[in-house]
Amino acid sequence: MLRRLAERFRDRLGPESVIDDPVRLRTYECDGLTYHRASPGLVVLPGSAEEVAFVVRECVEAGVPYVARGSGTGLSGGALPRTDGVLVVTSRMRRILEVDPDNQRAVVEPGVINLDVSKAVRPHGYYYAPDPSSQQICSIGGNVAENSGGAHCLKYGFTANHVLACEIVTPEGEITTLGDGPGYDLLGAFIGAEGTLGITTKITVRLTRIPQAVETLLAAFPSVETAGAAVSAIIGAGIVPAAVEMMDALAIEAAEAAVACGYPADAAAVLIVELDGPETEVASQFARVRLLCEEAGAFEQRVARDDADRALIWKGRRSAFAAVGRISPAYIVQDGVIPRTALPEVLADIDRLSRESGVRVANVFHAGDGNLHPLVLFDDAEEGAGERAELVSGAILDLCIAHGGSITGEHGVGVDKARYLPRMFTEADLDTMQMVRCAFDPPNLCNPGKVFPTPRLCGEIPRVRKGSPDGELF
Repeated sequence: MLRRLAERFRDRLGPESVIDDPVRLRTYECDGLTYHRASPGLVVLPGSAEEVAFVVRECVEAGVPYVARGSGTGLSGGALPRTDGVLVVTSRMRRILEVDPDNQRAVVEPGVINLDVSKAVRPHGYYYAPDPSSQQICSIGGNVAENSGGAHCLKYGFTANHVLACEIVTPEGEITTLGDGPGYDLLGAFIGAEGTLGITTKITVRLTRIPQAVETLLAAFPSVETAGAAVSAIIGAGIVPAAVEMMDALAIEAAEAAVACGYPADAAAVLIVELDGPETEVASQFARVRLLCEEAGAFEQRVARDDADRALIWKGRRSAFAAVGRISPAYIVQDGVIPRTALPEVLADIDRLSRESGVRVANVFHAGDGNLHPLVLFDDAEEGAGERAELVSGAILDLCIAHGGSITGEHGVGVDKARYLPRMFTEADLDTMQMVRCAFDPPNLCNPGKVFPTPRLCGEIPRVRKGSPDGELF
């Protein structure tokens, strides 16, 4: 069947847009989470919404599953391909179609790189606010699929807060637009659905005006606990920074080895605090932030002198995930959320798990909103090391749930965390969620096997009894 589909796709898209060579297919066997791998049965690279729609219709007619992929920077296995299916790669759809500064918006294709949007609109006095650490290489389509955030999501929110409309190809192969009219918030359901409700082909994004003033502080602390206390003090003072990021000693070591960012070598933790907005407001609040860090125990504070110095401070944080490769041959990037006030306790528990298991954990995360990114390190050449790392990774998610948090903040569930979803939700909850999926994709061919641990056949999902407050099922 895949051979027949390959011939159909070559006839319509051209031979250069279809990959079925086993060696070349391995290029697409995983996303940024390399722990999960599967070589796709077939890869297609469409160049337009019409070509995406054609591919989807052919797959549906043949009963073949398909998965959308952008730049492949995801960290949950959300774009993991199917060995019996088609991988639809949107990286060739990378045009910025319109820049409309008067209405503070731009229209882009899904393969456009996140940072390129800001570069294109900066001459007009705007930028695109969501800024994942991979913003130099991640694509807007993938950001939509995962509802990506970034360092500045504390003040500016996630992708969902900056997308006005999406043109999509539905799981049936129709081209339609979400978000441009009244009725149910289908756009809200689509963003963050991890590619299970269709494929994005055009995105209208909201632009943010470049702030009048920006101040960036690097503060070094003798312990993670004192750094966490500084975060609580800043937020408790009613200050909402654009970003508050934390890195522990192991993450600092990795970043320094990779990019020589100049962080204090003797720091157990550093905070990067950035404020932006009106000049007088930023100046007043920044002075208060510096005082609060000092009172919490910061032994060194470094203020960015200019944009180049600010970029160097951020370079260490933005390179942290990749930099860990300097100190470990393999690692699992985890992504959990906890209440901000629980930071000291949860970080202490993570340290305990690390010591008891002998598995190193580096912490780098969005401290301002409690979105943790523990990096669980292991040597994949050592027998059983990966399994031990998985156990520690799962235990960290259990900690997040136990403190009233979540198993994901921005990386998604994908295949990596699907088995943990029942720890947060009941069977009735999961069934209800899948009713939405089945409304979009009854045959379950659009990115199947992701998010939900046990996919339900659409005709078998039980209905919730009307008026039943406890979710009693028929």
